[in-house]
Amino acid sequence: MKNSFFAMMSRMKYIERWSLMRNSRQENVSEHSLEVSMIAHGLAVIANRRLDKHVNVERTAMIAMYHDSSEIITGDMPTPIKYANEDIVTAFKQIEHLAANELLELLPSDLREDYRDIFFPGEEDAYVWKLVKAADKLSALMKCIEESQSGNKEFVSAQATIMDELERMELEEVKIFLDTFIPAFYHTLDELRKG
Repeated sequence: MKNSFFAMMSRMKYIERWSLMRNSRQENVSEHSLEVSMIAHGLAVIANRRLDKHVNVERTAMIAMYHDSSEIITGDMPTPIKYANEDIVTAFKQIEHLAANELLELLPSDLREDYRDIFFPGEEDAYVWKLVKAADKLSALMKCIEESQSGNKEFVSAQATIMDELERMELEEVKIFLDTFIPAFYHTLDELRKG
């Protein structure tokens, strides 16, 4: 149906993440996308303020906001399956591309181009995309910490794997974010409020 783009976007809240893991609290793609957008925005601000880079902060946040939108159609493929081998990675990238195009077709034709470059960032956005991928991993790390802090040991191994992936990214923005903001995730609400 034409012009159903935003009705489809609203369905992100029905796509659950971490489906192979026992969760103490479910997380959906909608809330994950908001969190990734906020983190990516923060990484871009860090890049500009502390590392003297020139990253488009708003564009970074927008690309992050829509980074998993194709999952409305594909669902959230668990990471161990999605990256099991190169054939699956390639096939799933093609499926995601087709799904993103299908979503774009739900927009009026005069609006599509404004969304196309958000759904399909170009070479000029290579660094922005690195920050978005880092923000995605940082969001996953936060989920692992929250689950571990609630006594769920299911996420301990995933947390170690994600930390390793973040370190291998070798992004100074990520190191700054980890040092500055992640320690607070180990505190209670009362501790956070006291500063």
